[in-house]
Amino acid sequence: MVNKTQLPGPRARAWVEKDAAAVSPSYTRSYPFVMDHGQGSEVWDVDGNRFIDFNAGIAVTATGHAHPTVVKAIQEQAEKFIHMSGTDFYYPVQIKLAEKLNALVPIDEETQVFFTNSGTESVEAAFKLARYRMGCFRMLAFIGAFHGRSMGSLSLTGSKYVQRKGFAPLVPGVTHVPYAYCYRCPFNLEYPSCDIYCVDYIEETIFRYLIPADEVAAIFVEPIQGEGGYIVPPPEWHGRLKALMEKYDILYVDEIQTGFGRTGKMFAIEHWGVEPDIVCMAKGIASGMPLGAMVARKSLMTWETGAHASTFGGNPVCCAAALATIKLIEGGFMENAARVGQRMMDRLNEITDAHPSIGDVRGKGLMIGIELVKDKATRQPAPEIRNQIVQRAFEKGLLLLGCGPNTVRFMPALNISQDIADEGLAIFEETLAEVEKEMGL
Repeated sequence: MVNKTQLPGPRARAWVEKDAAAVSPSYTRSYPFVMDHGQGSEVWDVDGNRFIDFNAGIAVTATGHAHPTVVKAIQEQAEKFIHMSGTDFYYPVQIKLAEKLNALVPIDEETQVFFTNSGTESVEAAFKLARYRMGCFRMLAFIGAFHGRSMGSLSLTGSKYVQRKGFAPLVPGVTHVPYAYCYRCPFNLEYPSCDIYCVDYIEETIFRYLIPADEVAAIFVEPIQGEGGYIVPPPEWHGRLKALMEKYDILYVDEIQTGFGRTGKMFAIEHWGVEPDIVCMAKGIASGMPLGAMVARKSLMTWETGAHASTFGGNPVCCAAALATIKLIEGGFMENAARVGQRMMDRLNEITDAHPSIGDVRGKGLMIGIELVKDKATRQPAPEIRNQIVQRAFEKGLLLLGCGPNTVRFMPALNISQDIADEGLAIFEETLAEVEKEMGL
């Protein structure tokens, strides 16, 4: 891929300088990409340089950039009306979306929807509902988890200390436990001989010595851990964990980055046949429009009128975009995610032996992580290799992001073509080989 300008180009540099003066320094920019426009899984910067997008706005633009069906839905709704707060008034597009979400969630019971603007707000709503309904205040979450950055969701988040530093005291009552990270088992055990000890640990240690189980309202679980490193748990884990939570009447919650076809199923938890109690949604729900939802069993939705609300949650334009998005996902994009994702995984596994820095390849559908190491035997993490790859890939025309300390993640739009996916993988392989050579691997 040939760039029109050196990266970043002159226009991009000018915008980055303006950004530094005007925008919060808390944002985490990985490289100086300044977007002008996009179509599908291709994007162009303000200097006219083309890039392949393996980020999809952090797993948000599920239907690719500017999909005409979604754009049309947004335009048509905007021409009718843009806002009329759904917590105080009624409008059909919000009700239609609620009915659709209730039909989609993998819960074998009647459900109801609370609309939000984002994933963190969906988690906040679930946090509040769990406390309200269960009558107790404690929560369980996982080391490496990311659930958002508002105070309640941040209290559940455990992926990077910088996200929590300086904000204490957080919401009390959250206990973090190890995730089922078999590649780096926190208990130094091996699967399957471990017999999923990380679940037993919760009962044998956490509930025995640290907190009473009858004071725990909910456990917040990413079916596949996202920001923590795209970690896929072993097949038995969700079933064992859900059984333990049912034993103590603890609610099972979450599905943000893994939802809406990302893993080849509408919700990732369906890969394990486990039924959640509350499903938190956002990211891919509306192709980039700010929308989230918290869907729970109707039997749990016992809070009184006025107990929780949102001025902008369920915005009509966003709801219209979501209905169009879901129709496209069900109409073939989810199937494409499974098919193209498997091809990408197969290719990455094929090249693993030829690249000493690839420690582990994991994922489902178009949610793929490549963990990079200095040595395959010791599995010593190589964050500097990961960071170099992300930066160098940008210079070659591929947009990547990391997750966890040393993992590169692939999360392109669900409708990415095989040709574009192959082109992006070729850039990744070329970049990986160059970085390994420079680092003496």
